[in-house]
Amino acid sequence: MTTFVVSLVLLVLGFLLYGTFVERKFGSDPSRKTPCYTKQDGVDYIPMPTWKVFLIQFLNIAGTGPIFGAIQGILFGPAAFFWIVLGCIFGGAVHDYLSGMISLRKDGVSLPELIGDELGKKARIIMRGFILLTLLLVGTVFVKTPSDLLALQTTEWGFFGSPTFWYIVVFAYYIIATLLPIDKLIGRIYPLFGLALLIMAVGVGYSIFAEPGNVPEITDAFSNHHPSSSIPLFPGLFITIACGAVSGFHATQSPMMARCMNNEKWGRPVFYGAMITEGLVALIWAAAAIKFADSLDVEGSTPYEKLMAAMNGNPAKLVTDICNSWMGQVGGILAILGVVAAPITTGDTAFRSSRMIAADFLHYKQNKIYKRLLLAAPLFILAFALLFIDFDILWRYFGWVNQTLAVFTLWAVTVWMARQHRNFYISLVPALWMTMVCSTYIFVSPKEGFGLLPWISYLIGGILTLTCLSTFIVWRKKI
Repeated sequence: MTTFVVSLVLLVLGFLLYGTFVERKFGSDPSRKTPCYTKQDGVDYIPMPTWKVFLIQFLNIAGTGPIFGAIQGILFGPAAFFWIVLGCIFGGAVHDYLSGMISLRKDGVSLPELIGDELGKKARIIMRGFILLTLLLVGTVFVKTPSDLLALQTTEWGFFGSPTFWYIVVFAYYIIATLLPIDKLIGRIYPLFGLALLIMAVGVGYSIFAEPGNVPEITDAFSNHHPSSSIPLFPGLFITIACGAVSGFHATQSPMMARCMNNEKWGRPVFYGAMITEGLVALIWAAAAIKFADSLDVEGSTPYEKLMAAMNGNPAKLVTDICNSWMGQVGGILAILGVVAAPITTGDTAFRSSRMIAADFLHYKQNKIYKRLLLAAPLFILAFALLFIDFDILWRYFGWVNQTLAVFTLWAVTVWMARQHRNFYISLVPALWMTMVCSTYIFVSPKEGFGLLPWISYLIGGILTLTCLSTFIVWRKKI
């Protein structure tokens, strides 16, 4: 339990101390007018209260990511606590803050254009397709997940309780949320769902101290405890836990809030702070999952084997069991919000971001609803086609694609910081780390990648990482 408590404290200190340091190195300017005023259009560029911007940003980047990812990540052992704390403070929060603030400085530009400005025309073209694919995967995954869960609870309704019916319902909501001005639907319901997700985390966090069971300590963090994973601790853990540590998807969402933020001084609480909050949620769920499993009378000789048995391939079921057991009827309601509403509110902003990205590179104004529909319709058609791909395949590839996107974003913000003659090391170090993680994973993974021996994968990953560093050093000497 000591490791868990220290981890919570470190995350809070990270926001107060390192977050302030990063903000100062970026050079936040409260006197600068933000895009919500200079480009106000009544659709995407709209001034919003900071508390609302924070809650929307938090729910945009969170959803079920810090819950499901943390539950599956703790199977690797208490090294998950290390990754959540250090990854969040020095990687994910820096990634989210710099990408959000640079977007704000560039009038709320979407991520492919931001990356293209810093890494060149070829990167811009590649990233347009790559990021749109990532967002379509996110949107599709978060159509399937809540729809399948709702179908399980309504099987007696016939067609109206089938997955197909719920696919239609969720897609209909996504279309409305994608087309309406951001303050009409998202701005009204997101703060409520964001608060519900936080209340659930606080309730589960309290129960960690009140309920029986053990939370592993730091002394067990240096070996792989996963009962079934064929991928080593490095890089397996760092792909499994994305939301809550480092996630490339977040940078696709930040421009949405950059277009609504009314002052640069709120960048740290909104961008850096939302990521730290997500890290706290991930930390709580990682500890809760292993402690709850340890208290169960199920198959397994270790807490990790018990967790595998309790989850039975469905982390949503485990979330429901924990909430019902530890928080009763209220917990059950919150669990439904967590495993159904949260993914829906991530999926809709994925499609909204896709529309904004397409509008940016096509230079197509979004002031009329029919114009927004023209861009959104093809995206929904493609997503609907993806629904018929096996979920496990979608999710496995999304994990690597998501972290690879973080690599490109971190390198782009590093180049921007270097061009501005600012401390680029704050993003360079996590850029190198994530480059090594993603390049190693694709070579070592037997399912998503080439299935090479670990030492060969580490060697190739190291060479690719050093190549990126050398390229950056050579480029920097020229500016």
